[in-house]
Amino acid sequence: AFCFPTTLPKEGCGVGLVEAARGSLGHWLQVSKGKISNYQIIAPTTWNFSPRDSQSIPGALEKALEGAPVFEGEKEPVSVQHIVRSFDPCMVCTVH
Repeated sequence: AFCFPTTLPKEGCGVGLVEAARGSLGHWLQVSKGKISNYQIIAPTTWNFSPRDSQSIPGALEKALEGAPVFEGEKEPVSVQHIVRSFDPCMVCTVH
């Protein structure tokens, strides 16, 4: 099981890491004075759709899209949709 009911501590931190279907998923949590003071999620989409890094190396999706054919008059390039969908089946709706 991935969820264990518990009482929130007054102070503490926790990390949850798992390899999900589309890549690495991480949750980071910090508790201060009995309340969640910081919660960070980095989902597979964040890794896969990341921009170029500090050395100008493209992220995984950008690299995969390089050279994808877009035919004249094509308003919703099928090749681009297929590549984006291969990384995240939901994100293709945001790129057409």
